[in-house]
Amino acid sequence: MSFFITLVEMTDANRRDLESVPKVHEMIHRGLTLSEYRAFLHDLYHVVWHFCPIMATAASHCDDRFRGVRYELYERINEEQHHEEWVLEDIEAMGGNAKQVSVTPPSPPVQAMIGFNYSACERIHPCSVLGMLYTLEVVASVYGGRVSDSIARALGRDTEAGGFKFLSSHATMDVEHMAKLNKLVKTIEDSVAQQAIIDATRVNFYQFSQMFREGGFQSLVTG
Repeated sequence: MSFFITLVEMTDANRRDLESVPKVHEMIHRGLTLSEYRAFLHDLYHVVWHFCPIMATAASHCDDRFRGVRYELYERINEEQHHEEWVLEDIEAMGGNAKQVSVTPPSPPVQAMIGFNYSACERIHPCSVLGMLYTLEVVASVYGGRVSDSIARALGRDTEAGGFKFLSSHATMDVEHMAKLNKLVKTIEDSVAQQAIIDATRVNFYQFSQMFREGGFQSLVTG
């Protein structure tokens, strides 16, 4: 059995736990209010802003045993750079203040998730980054399109009219990324690296779910 299948099986309960969070269920099926969506985009901006720096941190710690991971991370960084600007465009399209968002910290759960990923790549194992990639790409590919459509309906808007560039684009883009990640993860045979990926995936699913609970993005809702 490939390690990718093992990763899916060992972390699927964590993914399902995300779906059980009431606010996640509500967002998927009934969308968000405008103020909630702006607050969600606030948190999302910071997740995306740190995405490339975290991958760069991991790449810098990959020795030649994991050169395939290092080169894949270089490619991902090239593909993902500036995508945080798409989130800022969506914030502006929704009447938010992009400049203020960029200098205002995210909610505590998002700060914790970001901090964990840097620490895991530096102090646990650089392949931990693949847990972050897996989690965020599962979320984007499985839920991104549905969430984008649901929020647009709730707000009486068309997803093509502005405000949904990041969610809509990554719903498709990350399907392709998942296929590439599948191939990469199958090459990881080191048991320590495998466990680090599983652990990081579990933590990322947990912290991402906390973003939808008390103290998460709803604490940033204004007016």
